[in-house]
Amino acid sequence: MKKLALIALVTLIGFTAHSQQAEITFKTDTVDYGTVAKGSDGLRVFEFTNTGDAPLIISDVKSSCGCTVPKKPTGPIAAGESSTIEVKYDTNRVGPIRKTITVYSNASEPMVALKIKGQVLSDTASVLEKS
Repeated sequence: MKKLALIALVTLIGFTAHSQQAEITFKTDTVDYGTVAKGSDGLRVFEFTNTGDAPLIISDVKSSCGCTVPKKPTGPIAAGESSTIEVKYDTNRVGPIRKTITVYSNASEPMVALKIKGQVLSDTASVLEKS
């Protein structure tokens, strides 16, 4: 009976070691808006690929601030496939941009932090910069 239990345990461990796993690999973990004018288009995109061998499911994407609205993919991303996470920053807020977007998924690393950065200039600063 002990041998049977040992064989079952070794088989289970071996099966678990070879189980499929989703992997999320981002093209970049930081998007730099650079210097943008107040009220300009605040939409940017993080590109990623499922480099694992199981379907990737993005369960949630959260921002560190209400001024940044992320949008996750709606369905699973198959192994080897790519997709995007859209991030829209409210460019009516003048000043530096330093925000974190947290991605939650079923990947081997279940939580990934992405960053956006840049500077939103006021209407006056935009005019002065063009002079």
